[in-house]
Amino acid sequence: MSASTTATPNLDRPDDFYADLLAAHEGLSKDESDALNARLILILANEIGDRAILKSSIEKAMLNITI
Repeated sequence: MSASTTATPNLDRPDDFYADLLAAHEGLSKDESDALNARLILILANEIGDRAILKSSIEKAMLNITI
């Protein structure tokens, strides 16, 4: 089991995915948008299924956060 996430582009047609994501949020309130994001994260985490990869992804996502 690898705990490493990929840094190379791995998404087919990323602009289309981003457009789909934006469209899913269109017309939602902030609370509805936050709930959609939470559900999507949990669905994708279940699809990945590897806790080490998920933990690595969380750490990678936090790299650019300044508190």
